[in-house]
Amino acid sequence: MSSGWDKFKDECGVVGVYGHSEAAKLCYLGLHALQHRGQESAGIAASDGSTVNVYRQMGLVADIFNEDTLARVPGSKAIGHTRYSTAGDSALLNAQPIVVDCNKGRIAVAHNGNIVNAADLRKNFERSGSIFQTTSDTEVVLHLIAKSHELTLVDAITDALRRLEGAYSLVLVTPTHVFAARDPRGFRPLAMGHIPGGSGRGDSVVFASETCAFDLIGAVYDRDVKPGEMVVVGPEGVSSRFYAPAMPQSNCIFEHVYFSRPDSLVFGLSVQQSREEMGRQLARESGVEADMVVPVPDSGVTASLGYALESGIPLQFGLIRNHYVGRTFIEPSQKVRDFGVKLKLNPVRQLLEGKRVILLDDSIVRGTTSKKIVRMIRDAGATEIHMRISCPPTIAPCYYGVDTPERRQLIASTKSVEEIREFIGADSLAFLSLDGLRKACSDGAETRYCTSCYTGKYPTDFVEIHTIKQAEVVPSV
Repeated sequence: MSSGWDKFKDECGVVGVYGHSEAAKLCYLGLHALQHRGQESAGIAASDGSTVNVYRQMGLVADIFNEDTLARVPGSKAIGHTRYSTAGDSALLNAQPIVVDCNKGRIAVAHNGNIVNAADLRKNFERSGSIFQTTSDTEVVLHLIAKSHELTLVDAITDALRRLEGAYSLVLVTPTHVFAARDPRGFRPLAMGHIPGGSGRGDSVVFASETCAFDLIGAVYDRDVKPGEMVVVGPEGVSSRFYAPAMPQSNCIFEHVYFSRPDSLVFGLSVQQSREEMGRQLARESGVEADMVVPVPDSGVTASLGYALESGIPLQFGLIRNHYVGRTFIEPSQKVRDFGVKLKLNPVRQLLEGKRVILLDDSIVRGTTSKKIVRMIRDAGATEIHMRISCPPTIAPCYYGVDTPERRQLIASTKSVEEIREFIGADSLAFLSLDGLRKACSDGAETRYCTSCYTGKYPTDFVEIHTIKQAEVVPSV
């Protein structure tokens, strides 16, 4: 994608199916629904009862899988993974699921998150002679399982999970079982549901990063896998165990701000409703007179709807997004200003000319894209541009599964709101307050969110990302 598009990199998506004759096809469909969480690579591992087969490739889900490739992963148990796009370590060796044969049998794992102590664990394993196939932090999980002194696989997985620090929602498949687990702080989402059996067949058990995957495969959402919980599904039925004591919850609030699809339930809450409420709250906190509310598509649309409803200012789609921009393009030899952004967005001059515009987006990262969009709208004839952001200023990187730039590259870490406004060229600029964001993402229950990217305060003893990279361990978000 063009480097002119300045957004956080998407995370990863995982899906799991137990007890369905077309488990791999259901995983494939689930990964389709989770494609927004990662566009670099995708894979499926499935069990036919005696072994676990895997197929994974670089690219989009629809380009990787067809009838022939899905036939390579037969069985009634399967897990799938779609990986986010990153500048470095983009290689098939890091595609998931990762499969190994060890003293506990054949195991495949798929992971959403970032294990922050992976570098130290990997060093210790390598000192004792272990050989790693990948540069992914996820592979550490498999080494921990293989090295565990516990006698049963369930106990070995439990033992391994207790030694991990950071963010992880995991699905694993063996010849006979599917496992799903979340870290004790619950950073990343992981939903659990079922597909009704009918005609004498038992229900199939399913897992996914977001419930939008359930909608596509006809599954019913039951509940979230709880923080610190491991769910085991096998011939004996469904069982659950808590492998770690309760810890303060640290659900990633950015799932609701940006990452998740609006039609999903995440952490038990409707993303559509929480984003709409962000817009309403933003209008209450920083309302301004204008002729229209214009979202930056697509992530700013739902919050813009809330802002328009609360303020009474009409919503207009003054920016049109081209959804068919590929990863490569031919740029004219004569430099076109803001070419990368123009590939993605085009202003509707007939709507914008002579109008006061509230331009609403979900975040500002480096500020370069916002600057280009503001200039584009002003060139289209808008008389005033009031930028509104449906989250607080992002001042710190994430170490829990979001690919964020270093702190010095985040414009809000070095500039005040007024300095950012001046840089992007808007007539005014306002961010949603942290309290307002928390209110928007609450259903009245005591939901504890991780807000490290807005505060710089982290819930774990984390390992600096450059240290992880020096140790050649790549976060497998």
